Order: sequence, then C-alpha cells, then structure tokens
Amino acid sequence: MAGNRLFSVCDFAKFSRTTRDTLHHYDKIGLLSPVLRGENNYRYYSSGQLAIVNVIRTLQELGLSLTEIKILKDNRTPEHMDEMLIRQLEQIDSKINDWVSARKLIFTLQRSIHSVLNIDEQAITIQFLPAEAIILGDLNDYSRGRNDYDALFSFYHELSKKFPNLDTNYPVWGCFSEDRIKRGDWIWPDRYYFYNPEGLDKRPASLYAIGYTRGGYGHGGDLYNRIIDFINRNGFEICGEAFEEYPLNEICVSDDTNYLIRVMITVREKK
Repeated sequence: MAGNRLFSVCDFAKFSRTTRDTLHHYDKIGLLSPVLRGENNYRYYSSGQLAIVNVIRTLQELGLSLTEIKILKDNRTPEHMDEMLIRQLEQIDSKINDWVSARKLIFTLQRSIHSVLNIDEQAITIQFLPAEAIILGDLNDYSRGRNDYDALFSFYHELSKKFPNLDTNYPVWGCFSEDRIKRGDWIWPDRYYFYNPEGLDKRPASLYAIGYTRGGYGHGGDLYNRIIDFINRNGFEICGEAFEEYPLNEICVSDDTNYLIRVMITVREKK
C-alpha cells in the first residue's frame, strides 16, 4: 500500500465526515469495504477511498438509495458514470431553479409584511416612490357577464402564453386607471399586476397619496373616498393610476375580512 496512506476506521470516519456505524453498514452491504483488516479484525481505509465516500454521500443527498448507488458502483464504466452524472446535474439545476424561485417568493412576502409593520393605518400620506419593475397584464375584459375572477384567470392564461417560463408565483394586485378613480369606479381593477425584478413594465416613479384600511378583497371603497378627499384638501390632484395592494392578506391573517389594504394613487401638486 505504498504511497496510499491507511486510516483507522475512527480516523477515516472523522475525515470523511461520517460515522463508524455508517462505514460498517457500507461494508456489510458491499458498497465500500476497508482495503485492509489488521490484527483483531481492525479495519483500515485508504486515502483514495475518501473521494468514494464523498460521492456516496452526495448521491444520497440527491435522492439515490444505497441500493441504487451499489448497482452503479458494481456496474461502473466511464460511460455509465458520465450518463449518471449528466442526469444528476440536470436534477441539481432543476432544484437550484426551484430554490431560487422559492427565495424570490419568500423575499417578496417578507418585504410586503415589513413594509407595514410600523405604519399608522389611519394616516394618509404623500410619498415619493421610486419606479419598480412589475408584470402588468392586459386590460381586463368584463363584457358578456365576466367578473373579476374571470379576468384573473385570463391574466394568468395570457402570461403563460407570452412567457412560458415566467415565474408567476407572486401575490397579484389591481391597477385602476385615472379615469376610473375620478369616476369613483373602483370595484374591479382595469389590470392585474405583480412585482417581479424581471418585469418589463414599471410602477412609475411618482408622488403617491397612500392610505390603508382593513377589509376583504375588493372592499376598499371608503378608503378611496378618504384618499381623494385628502388629495383635494391638500393642494394635490390625481394624475395617473391607482395601485391597490394587500400587504397583509391570507398569508399572515386568518380573518378574510381583516386584511390590510393599501391604496396608492398617483398625484402631483396643483399648479
């Protein structure tokens, strides 16, 4: 065994970040056996076997059973191993994409909650908000008896056709036109949207009159009246869309009549 250092089972378990029991099990099923048995049946492993243990543990973490790994080991060839590695890389890439999407969603939900943790729910304020990337749907069609749920279905359906690989796993909000707001028609939104760093549209950088209320989906009418009254009394005027969001919704509130509604109406100072 010249040039290939031998390790006792205790040292080998330590260096391979596994346990003696695991190594004994590998030996029992014929997956990885010691290269030498000394006096009193002591087991000794070679430094070269460290790489084998790393591969076994990695394949286990990827979901392969020890039986599958043993079959692979007993029938290994460079070609067979290469095919298996290609399959595993594909699975890893898929899992990475899933984890990245999950992280984006969790970050979005967390940011939504943090944005309202210390706000005064009764106050109406004028704030400048920078532009933010969004995915904005087409104009909703409410003809022929269609309602907001029909429009929401169409929103997802059209997005899936335009962007087959787009991650749509984000909270969806409503956008109302300036004309609709001025007419007091804010039951069903003109468009749906959601925040997404890859979005091609923008919620514009602008001054916004921002207010909050509690209620279920589509029950922000009194809030719109309060905000519009505030706008008129404080020397501002509506100059763009309104964005209706639910930063505290069914994700973190159990009572569906007590969601926190945020309405942001684009404004400017009167000349």
